Amino acid sequence: MFKGVFTAIVTPFKDTVIDENALQKIIEFQIKNGVSGIVACGSTGESATLSFEEHIKVIELSSKFCNGRVKVIAGTGSNNTEEAICLVKAAEKFQIDGHLQIAPYYNKPTQEGLYLHFKKISENAKLPVILYNVPSRTSVNMLPATVIRLSGIKNIKGIKEASGLLDQVTEILSGVPDDFCVLSGDDALTFPIIAVGGHGVISTVSNVAPKDMVDMVDHLFKGNYKTARKLNFQLLPLIHAMFIETNPIPVKKALNIMGLIENEIRLPLSEPSGATIQKIKEALKNYGIIK
Repeated sequence: MFKGVFTAIVTPFKDTVIDENALQKIIEFQIKNGVSGIVACGSTGESATLSFEEHIKVIELSSKFCNGRVKVIAGTGSNNTEEAICLVKAAEKFQIDGHLQIAPYYNKPTQEGLYLHFKKISENAKLPVILYNVPSRTSVNMLPATVIRLSGIKNIKGIKEASGLLDQVTEILSGVPDDFCVLSGDDALTFPIIAVGGHGVISTVSNVAPKDMVDMVDHLFKGNYKTARKLNFQLLPLIHAMFIETNPIPVKKALNIMGLIENEIRLPLSEPSGATIQKIKEALKNYGIIK
């Protein structure tokens, strides 16, 4: 079971290449603050603009730096089924715990196409597969019936649900096996998703505030809703600031302001506007992350 807070880490660059020192630094920051694991090469990690070699290098380094201390979920998805299988096989050469597989983007497959895509990938994976439903990026919503059908496949063990539809999450939870994890893909919906039976979150905001996200989730699991609600209210303005512009533009700028990474992002993503930078600084200051 994948349970708790899994940070979708950024991919730090320096002079256009992967900044290995910064990657190690941000991973240590996450481990120190109690996360259950990290996700390498998700959309927050700019996977769309990593070459195949860079993609596998980030997974290799993440595995090396975590060294078994927390779980490593490798983003190995693609809108090309065969390419996803190649990424899966390459990533499994390293010490990882599972795969995050995004629904194919741009292609707009049918529900049957989604089922067959994930089924074929799972047949070529030795490790657990976590589905990733994010209609805002893929233009296709993986319906609960499809998720429930896929949950019957042996090594498909969970879903990162980022549809923003709480009723959809609830329907999934009502139909999948007990060992199938449902993780929030929206930081702002982590509280209600866990309240209806979810198992945690794959988080963006935990890049900058991991401890509070971990604490909130832990309190929810323990039934301490009053304390968890207070942390949720506290995190909400910071969450909003991390999505002022397209993810991961704001969170990379925040980490740069915090001194953890260089100020570098890859086209077609670009430097945030001056107004956005000011709002990010204000959010970090109000939260107490910077002075």
